[in-house]
Amino acid sequence: MSGFFGCVSKNDAVPDVFYGTDYHSHLGTRRGGLAFYDAEAGFQRSIHNIENSYFRNKFETNILEFKGNSGIGVISDYEAQPIVVNSHLGKFALAHVGRILNAEELEADFLHRHRHFSETSGNGVNPTELIAMLICEGQDLLSGIQHALRSVKGSSSLLILTDEGIIAARDKFGRTPIIIGKSPDAYAASFETCAFSNLNYEITRYLGPGEIGMITATEYRQLAAPGDQMQICAFLWVYYGYPPSYYENINVESCRYRCGAALAKDDVVEAEFVAGVPDSGVGSGLGYSNEKKLPFTRPYTKYTPTWPRSFTPTTQEQRDLVAKMKLIPNPDLIEGKSGVFLDDSIVRGTQLKDNTNDLHQAGIREIHMRIACPPLLYPCEYLNFSRSRNSLELATRKAVMELEGTENADFTKYLDPESEDYRKMVDVMREKLGLTTLKFQKMDDLVEAIGLPKEKLCTHCFDGTGLF
Repeated sequence: MSGFFGCVSKNDAVPDVFYGTDYHSHLGTRRGGLAFYDAEAGFQRSIHNIENSYFRNKFETNILEFKGNSGIGVISDYEAQPIVVNSHLGKFALAHVGRILNAEELEADFLHRHRHFSETSGNGVNPTELIAMLICEGQDLLSGIQHALRSVKGSSSLLILTDEGIIAARDKFGRTPIIIGKSPDAYAASFETCAFSNLNYEITRYLGPGEIGMITATEYRQLAAPGDQMQICAFLWVYYGYPPSYYENINVESCRYRCGAALAKDDVVEAEFVAGVPDSGVGSGLGYSNEKKLPFTRPYTKYTPTWPRSFTPTTQEQRDLVAKMKLIPNPDLIEGKSGVFLDDSIVRGTQLKDNTNDLHQAGIREIHMRIACPPLLYPCEYLNFSRSRNSLELATRKAVMELEGTENADFTKYLDPESEDYRKMVDVMREKLGLTTLKFQKMDDLVEAIGLPKEKLCTHCFDGTGLF
């Protein structure tokens, strides 16, 4: 995943862009970048590797050198961005959030037409540069952006810094958000609304799917109306989003409370306490605790000063180490007790298995795991949540393979939580993870907790559905 922030101000935009981008640090941990425009200095840009440091630390000296009343920033798990492009459309800086499924096809087409790529992302083409090349096929920026959004299979949301302002373009199916904010002296566009409040912005608009607009220091001006179909990623509320943020005017933490409450309503398990697995399981844990009238406690604590998020490292060995090291159990609250634990999801199950082992070593009597979303049966096709994973790395797929002895099973029969196949899959996972009981959220309850119609949500990783 990645996240971005941009603003155009009547005054110096550098502080707001710096801090606004920093509020997206939970969405990416590989690369950070800033770009600014000043009438005298022109375009300025800096990109840093933030794998072993924080965004704020890496850019503290840069912001003393930047100048301009407009700028964009991005934090990314993969490609170096924003990029600065000089073209027949003029000079612009571009930041991109999303995933391009047909990147190889688009790259081959450009190379066939004797075009070349200058920026790289690992061993492949930088997706942000690929988007820039698609934009530059237009007669103007608007037609170029529309061409890029049409050409991409997957998802693509953009911030484009020009000498006239910032153009914001939301993915054609709205899988990722762009929200417009206004302060007394500026307008801003952001992935996360949590970037607004401490910078004195108020939310003025949620861009619709495929909507394109421009912000200046004094207004938001729509350039292209939104489309009719939206499938925003449901996982934004379950996991990615920061608790005080809003998407489609629906708060992340409130949604997580509702997820926990829904799991509690038809749960008959007996336990002495409820806990949320830090960080994204805490809201669901509180919702469960309040609904069940069971005490909420912290049987283990996340060590936040140094350990980053567990999916950050590039190798499985590093991920395993970080998953184990960052949570510290508290035996005084665990020994001899039965607890209900709320977590956002089970992907590989690596971190959960380590946590479970630690709880058993600390003397817990029973571990009842409750998951805020349905089982993840399909790898994400639209965002970078599971970009480095193949299907067989999913804990659900491993369980199904153990049951059926083949990779080519009919996974649709494992979607119904009332079916025997579903129960067998969950039981295999429960046993592998060392849990007393394991229960997942039902799809209808997740949809109700979010508060949007099912057809407006992307639930591909749960049920294999989705628009291209």
